[in-house]
Amino acid sequence: METPFPGMDPYLEAPAFWPDVHNRLAYAICDQIQPTLSPRYAAIIVPYSTFETIDIAPAQKVVPDIGLIERDLPGPGGTAVATLEAPLTSTITLEMPTRYARIEIRTVGNETLVTAIELLSPVNKRPGAEGAEAYERKRREVFRSDAHLLEIDLLRAGKRPAFQTELPDSPYFVYLSRAERRPTVDIWPMTMQAPMDVVPVPLRYPDPDVRLDLNAALHQAYTSARYDLRLDYRNPPPPPELSPDDAAWLDAHLRERGLR
Repeated sequence: METPFPGMDPYLEAPAFWPDVHNRLAYAICDQIQPTLSPRYAAIIVPYSTFETIDIAPAQKVVPDIGLIERDLPGPGGTAVATLEAPLTSTITLEMPTRYARIEIRTVGNETLVTAIELLSPVNKRPGAEGAEAYERKRREVFRSDAHLLEIDLLRAGKRPAFQTELPDSPYFVYLSRAERRPTVDIWPMTMQAPMDVVPVPLRYPDPDVRLDLNAALHQAYTSARYDLRLDYRNPPPPPELSPDDAAWLDAHLRERGLR
């Protein structure tokens, strides 16, 4: 079954799904553009590992008026050990190792990096020195090189990459920085209500751009993974909350498709 959304499916942003979505989308993009790149260029999957934080809300236990003492068997010294249950539990923020992938377009033969394609992950957008700031440093390294940078941001949460102009109110974006046009960046806002735009993947001059149908790649990943069997569209999508207009459209659309 295909995704019920014409464009991006916000339910795919759930932390439990996103690493798999991210990697499947990377491979779907490579499979789509490689026939057009050959024989001068190759689309290469570059895996990397990072640590993603997992936050779990603390649980509070009900404390009765009278405490019950559970006595274990006597210890080595013959003294009974009394165990009292704690009235409150909390959690720590865990950092779990997570594998992602980026795409690099390289020349065949000398392996020169021509275009870097970044599918943004939650850690790229997490505020802080090890998150968005680290990703911004990596962006600037590409900006100082002769390589193009294509960034695909299909996550509503987190801090977006830095630009000098304010971005429009849109949940998703694609950014393209061509080496010969810097500091100008081309920006495509994306939504869940309409198919995502076909975007260009630039190569070395004078070779023409390669067309990337991001919508087709996402739908291919969704279908091959059978996410329809695992996603529950009866519940709201993962945070952050949608705007009132988007939430109303989503509810009506899913009801029309028989998913609510």
